[in-house]
Amino acid sequence: MDSLAGVRRRYAALEGVLDEKSRRLCVAAECKVWGPGGVSAVSQATGVARQVIRQGLRELEQPPSRPAGRIRRPGGGRKRARQKDPTLVADLEKLVESTTRGHPETCLRWTCKSVRRLAEELNEMGHQVSYPVVAELLHELDYSLQANRKTKEGDSHPDRDAQFEHINAKVQQYIKRQQPVISVDTKKKELVGDLKNAGQEWRPKGDPERVRVHDFVIPELGRVAPYGVFDLAQNIGWVSVGVDHDTASFAVETIRRWWQALGQEKYPQARRLLITADGGGSNGSRVRLWKLELQRLADETGLTIAVSHFPPGTSKWNKIEHRLFSFICKNWRGKPLTSLKVVVSLIAGTTTKKGLKVHAEIDDRQYPAGTKVADEEMAQIRLQRDAFHGDWNYEILPRHGNVIS
Repeated sequence: MDSLAGVRRRYAALEGVLDEKSRRLCVAAECKVWGPGGVSAVSQATGVARQVIRQGLRELEQPPSRPAGRIRRPGGGRKRARQKDPTLVADLEKLVESTTRGHPETCLRWTCKSVRRLAEELNEMGHQVSYPVVAELLHELDYSLQANRKTKEGDSHPDRDAQFEHINAKVQQYIKRQQPVISVDTKKKELVGDLKNAGQEWRPKGDPERVRVHDFVIPELGRVAPYGVFDLAQNIGWVSVGVDHDTASFAVETIRRWWQALGQEKYPQARRLLITADGGGSNGSRVRLWKLELQRLADETGLTIAVSHFPPGTSKWNKIEHRLFSFICKNWRGKPLTSLKVVVSLIAGTTTKKGLKVHAEIDDRQYPAGTKVADEEMAQIRLQRDAFHGDWNYEILPRHGNVIS
């Protein structure tokens, strides 16, 4: 039989590297080797309490209750913040949603609020959370800490943040009432042909796809102007690949095609439609043809069409930019856009882990530039401006029948 000194030396050698359970099992094993009177003898040699040794003996007799290598029981350990507080993530996203910013060429999102300030606001809402946990949750939600970058298109408008809040409140109101909300914009025009497209893709070593040295327009192929419609609630995109001018008529025709093919099916009880758009371009807040074409669409569908424009200098923060266009850019990176069919296929093949679906089709109609809208035509538009920045926020009502709010 081994001596108490031997037991003491072995335990002293292992004590510093064993966790609590391993120490219990170690002294219990020594006790079983010792035989009768082992509990008292091992307790005397190691200084471990008798009841702890007896617990170790019971654990030795039991079959393994957890996978090999695991210390805690299944479900043991500190619970994650989102498990202890199911509404924490949703409330955090609400706090940053109205100030969320994005860039059309990346999928990252970022917020201008600090994690300490967000933690304070969450605690005021009844949550118990520290700022390191807020930072961890933001990373999980695909936010990141960003430095200043020169991406502004113009001077900051003094009512910029107020307009962001106004748009966010209106979007939430429409979605709550199950009325459609779409974000629209024209993606960057692209040249068609065997021309270099930024990015890389996997190919056999030493066999890059050959493209032209100079990126000049190929007359027989030309260029395309993809105009997109993104359904915020359904996470569905619609892109018309135009081959002519990017005009307001082309923009509204894309919205019309989305409504006829998808919108009215997804929203059979819709009475209103909210459009969020940039302040310039074919869907600009000052473009007369944009309002006239929307009036025609309202007359055709019977929908009251509300429009909210983003302030000057914030066109890159429209939802469609970082929830649709950015993923299209990722999907076709490194692939030459050799034909209209390739362009449409690459756009339609764009998906995300969150279930984004995209429909794409060619719009080969002609949309002449420079169309003028007379004062008489403008006077016939049923335009109602909001009390807050009526130049950015307005509604266009159908010109026939009763308007259902």
